Amino acid sequence: MDLFADIPEADNQTKETILTATTTQPKLQNTGPSLFDDLPAETTLKIASKEVTDVLGYIPPKRRKLEEEDKVLSRSTQECLPLKAFVAERKGERNEMQDKHTLIDDFTQSFLSPTDVSRMAFYGVYDGHAGARASTHASQNLHLNIISKYHKAEVSNRDKEIKKCLIESFKKTDDDFLKEASTHKPVWKDGSTALSILVINDILYIANLGDSKAVLCRYNKESDKNMGISLSKEHSPTLYEERQRIQKAGGTVRDGRVMGVLEVSRSIGDGRFKHCGVSCIPEIKRCQLTENDRYIVIACDGLWRSFNSEEALQYIDTILQGESHERTELKTVEDSKYEMACNKIANEAVRRGSADNITVVIIRIG
Repeated sequence: MDLFADIPEADNQTKETILTATTTQPKLQNTGPSLFDDLPAETTLKIASKEVTDVLGYIPPKRRKLEEEDKVLSRSTQECLPLKAFVAERKGERNEMQDKHTLIDDFTQSFLSPTDVSRMAFYGVYDGHAGARASTHASQNLHLNIISKYHKAEVSNRDKEIKKCLIESFKKTDDDFLKEASTHKPVWKDGSTALSILVINDILYIANLGDSKAVLCRYNKESDKNMGISLSKEHSPTLYEERQRIQKAGGTVRDGRVMGVLEVSRSIGDGRFKHCGVSCIPEIKRCQLTENDRYIVIACDGLWRSFNSEEALQYIDTILQGESHERTELKTVEDSKYEMACNKIANEAVRRGSADNITVVIIRIG
């Protein structure tokens, strides 16, 4: 059984469910149905069995399997859309920079991949709190854990295998940090959100804990405008399902925070809140890239407190479509534009009053 559904081409049915960067009051699409009821009943997988959603719609398993089989190409003949990441960081008014990131445009050689896999990439943004140790640990180890747990899989089972790999990798990253934290006196209280994107060929697997956010910018031919597609769901203790899990574990939600302290309901670390229902099991989505895709924005809440998704895309588009930049020996014109977009939107978030750490990653597509 295939377990994910692709984002379809923007058309009359789907364009109403995605953001338009120039629309005054657009809404992000709702996530679709749960697709993982057939997973093994181990504890960690049972927790996540209803937490992996498609981004726009459900495709029947039989049809999905046929589509995947049609896409199988040899490593030598398959062409992937080029990816290149750019990043900007700002400390804001905090005493310490607790955000970390990992950007790997291509680490295919690190995997024993099936012959139909021609490109693998990884991007992660980690927003630390109560210190930078949890975010540092996650940025240094999550992708390595994915490498160690990724197994060769047949195309028909790959989605399920990758989903299991991501869950186990997040759990190992969390377990290892909590073990290290417990050996210190006083015990480390650090925690971190984690938003990662594993790219296999032209398929994105987005795994998220906490309140960082990823948005895909896709060009819509019918409207001749760029549109934004939400790739992640924020985890706040005020959300019904999150609050139910916390309360069932014996925790409480006060003033929108777990035990009146923690702003997110899922994270790496935060050992003192794990018994209160704070989870390290990510929510996972799958997205098929298309030739109409322009770039992906991944950022911590330091940016999103100053920009909503459509404002961010509009701001970035203005820079990318603006005045030309000179090519240098080290940078192309396009590289210069994306680098400038990262820095300018980070600066603008600070100017708009964001006092938090800010990390903005823009992944150019094509």
